[in-house]
Amino acid sequence: MDENVNLQNENIPTSNNDYSAKDIQVLEGLEAVRKRPGMYIGDQSSRGLHHLVYEVIDNSIDESLAGFCDRIDVTIEENGSISVVDNGRGMPTDEHASGKSATEVIMTILHAGGKFDKGAYQVSGGLHGVGVSVVNALSEWLVVTIWRDGKEHQQRYERGNPVTPLGVTGPSDKRGTKVQFMPDPEIFTTTEFQADVLKARIRELAFLNSNVTIEFADRRPEKPQERTYHYPGGITAFVEYLNKGKEVLFKEPVLIKGNKDKTDVEVAIQYNDSYMERLYGFVNLINTIEGGTHVIGFRTALTRAINDEARRQKLLKEKEANLTGDDLKEGLSAVISVKVMEPQFEGQTKTKLGNSDVKGIVDSVVYEGLKEALENRPEIIKPIVESAIRARQAREAAKKAKELVRRKSVMSGLTLPGKLADCSNRDPEACEIYIVEGDSAGGSAKQGRNREFQAILPLRGKILNVEKARLEKILGSDTIRNIILALGCGVGDDFNETKLRYHKIFIMADADVDGAHIRTLLLTLFFRYMPQIIDQGYLYVAQPPLFRVQIGKEITYCYSEKEMKEAQRDNAGKKIDVQRYKGLGEMNAEQLWETTMNPENRIINKVEVQDAVEADKLFEVLMGDDVEPRRRFIETYGPEVRNLDI
Repeated sequence: MDENVNLQNENIPTSNNDYSAKDIQVLEGLEAVRKRPGMYIGDQSSRGLHHLVYEVIDNSIDESLAGFCDRIDVTIEENGSISVVDNGRGMPTDEHASGKSATEVIMTILHAGGKFDKGAYQVSGGLHGVGVSVVNALSEWLVVTIWRDGKEHQQRYERGNPVTPLGVTGPSDKRGTKVQFMPDPEIFTTTEFQADVLKARIRELAFLNSNVTIEFADRRPEKPQERTYHYPGGITAFVEYLNKGKEVLFKEPVLIKGNKDKTDVEVAIQYNDSYMERLYGFVNLINTIEGGTHVIGFRTALTRAINDEARRQKLLKEKEANLTGDDLKEGLSAVISVKVMEPQFEGQTKTKLGNSDVKGIVDSVVYEGLKEALENRPEIIKPIVESAIRARQAREAAKKAKELVRRKSVMSGLTLPGKLADCSNRDPEACEIYIVEGDSAGGSAKQGRNREFQAILPLRGKILNVEKARLEKILGSDTIRNIILALGCGVGDDFNETKLRYHKIFIMADADVDGAHIRTLLLTLFFRYMPQIIDQGYLYVAQPPLFRVQIGKEITYCYSEKEMKEAQRDNAGKKIDVQRYKGLGEMNAEQLWETTMNPENRIINKVEVQDAVEADKLFEVLMGDDVEPRRRFIETYGPEVRNLDI
């Protein structure tokens, strides 16, 4: 060792006497969960809050998978708590080897349950598998009620600790379990459950478990609702739901079922005449949004089976190349559900299946099942092949268009779009871009912005409706190409998140009908061709004020009619001047900065997809070719709109 190197540092203690056994902290019971809730449920925001409900529902679903439950009731109670009731066997109440009741063991000890030795449950759902004990730990209070052996049993907990013993409250001929809990406001940033988020997961579970009826109710007085979810058709009904309102290439979806090496495989397939692929993969009822080996196996089998049958029926010319997996994506709606004994998840959100053997199992089951279906239903193959050939031609045209975009890309060392006023900072995490409706507003935004970290890209007019166009036409649009070049991350299959130049992307449009349309067009572009930007939380909608209220020399900006009327009411008798902003261009640079762009004052709305299936259907209704569903949507929800364009 070089003797001139001094290993001592005056800031580092030279003695280890300050680190000893007394510094080792042991967290008892569920203390660890309350100390680090993110480790168990992902986060402490709305996503983690709803995960609590999924954990409880998943226990009831596991009873169904084991063959003991066919009804689940999920209710948001009037006081904001959640209750989940099933008609399963009822949680065990007898004494455990620990001396506690089995119920208390399940409710208070991590990783306690009947799913580890595959005795009580062969396959179980649940994403993290953290169990109801974590729900208990993160609840202000929780009450479990159990009906079994002719009796009703009940126990109450507060922040994970039992405050009453498990006791018999009376006789009962019912069977099942009820868990009711109030999430702890000390843990969560919000304790308000969103009905639409819960309904999305409930709908998935009902499709994937055809023998279960799930009743959902919201008893809160603001907007009470009830809904029954029961789909005897299972994933076939799921695919039909995905294709509702679309022109399908063949009537009945293809259903494939099989079991190999203790892995159950169930797949439903149907093609439609749209340009989009709608593929949903599930492993033990978990929506694997990042895909995995089961999806790879499915794609391989689909491509091989269709090419084999197309060759057999001479639908592909002798010298014509085989169809690729990309050719067969267009218009595909498919649901893949596999049940795996020991799933191994990977990926950022732990929703990507990693079991290597599942690829071969799914490939084998789907290939054999699809070959049989294509032979038994000869009318299916021709429209699929014809659609795939058209898709291949369009894809080749899109490839040329992508190359044009790529050649112009900043990542290739060339210039950014001329209209872009870029920021000086080059750290994507610190940078944000405003995509602004109109040159006038764009000019004000350029003057008012903070040039260090805020970039401005003005748009002239409305962009192309990507719902009605293939990728090659989309890439031929100058406006869309400028957006892609400015963001730097590519589009579609070429998307690369690491090249994204801004980690906050704002859509800023006028508060009128045209502005709403432009926002929807831009949201459609991101949802269809850059969904990762939404998934990673990079997309926002800027909220400019609707009113400028001047009371004497004091100026207040109001973002809703309610705020404006409150300002008028609070200052009754004074001289009040109210200006309604119909366009961003009516604000000067200073006003635009102060109200809409200043991070200290602005109101922004993050774009999140809470229900991908419903979002997909909504974009198609609002932006698709079919007028009738759009008319019905407007008739249904139009009366609820207030002040769209005053």
